[in-house]
Amino acid sequence: MTEKTILIEGIDPRELYGAGNQNLEQIAALFPKLKVVARGSQIKVIGDPEESEFFEKKLASLLEYHAKYGHISKEVIEQVYSGGLLRADGAVDKDVIVYGNAGHIVRARTVNQQKLVKLYEENDLLFAVGPAGSGKTYTAIALAVRALKNKEVKRIILTRPAVEAGEKLGFLPGDLKEKLDPYLQPLYDALNDMIPAVKLGKYIEEGTVQIAPLAYMRGRTLDQAFVILDEAQNTTLAQLKMFLTRMGRSAKFIVTGDMTQVDLPKPGDSGLVPALRMLEGIKGIGIVEFDNRDIIRHPLVKYIVEAFNKHASEEQERE
Repeated sequence: MTEKTILIEGIDPRELYGAGNQNLEQIAALFPKLKVVARGSQIKVIGDPEESEFFEKKLASLLEYHAKYGHISKEVIEQVYSGGLLRADGAVDKDVIVYGNAGHIVRARTVNQQKLVKLYEENDLLFAVGPAGSGKTYTAIALAVRALKNKEVKRIILTRPAVEAGEKLGFLPGDLKEKLDPYLQPLYDALNDMIPAVKLGKYIEEGTVQIAPLAYMRGRTLDQAFVILDEAQNTTLAQLKMFLTRMGRSAKFIVTGDMTQVDLPKPGDSGLVPALRMLEGIKGIGIVEFDNRDIIRHPLVKYIVEAFNKHASEEQERE
């Protein structure tokens, strides 16, 4: 029988141990032959030497997971200690884009989502266009969060044009941020799935994560950043040019849009389609066209999109 002391570094011990030490108790229960005692940033393990070494190895994998993905949950502990998510050698499951909150795993679930992930590795500027619910923006944000956690970029910048979807919201109370938040809420929703609320709040406060309307991009050079322009169908050609020319040398840009949901007063003013025509075939620029097969919301959404598209086609034929 041996006694081994393990020093916990790079994490607040309270986050590792969990509320009421529930995480620590869950881990200790997996090693019934060992006595596990935690005091502050030290864990003392008493028992069989080989079992103690295995305990330390698995704990190192768990801490590595936390360093990469920023959280620990009951589900994560179960999968790490059963050989999932991170293998004993610390390797990451390559099919996963990012590990979100409460054990939520974000994967590229359709052919075109997988294509977007693959093209991201080969291009600095990507266009992802297609119908609502196809996961364009969600997959793009998952790639951005992964890049930030892997220290490939220093910040994430999310932007979209402040165009109302067929409604006049009128006067909105509050400061500038509160006035703009309704337009940017879909971006917050995705981030909240992938980054713990406290950490996300800190990132936003520090400027590591920035969410702003497109007009605020003018005059900036966006370097060492992962930048996503959402709802690009609601930009004019001049606005798209302004945005794309903000690109710094060490930046990644993804532009998402859906040509069936143009909310501009004159739909013909949308610059997305002409921009795609002009930029197609340029090395370093990738284009992914999503379709109804990629829709992963409620099954009815696919049929709703198809019905509206059919109606629009019939209207055009009548004209």
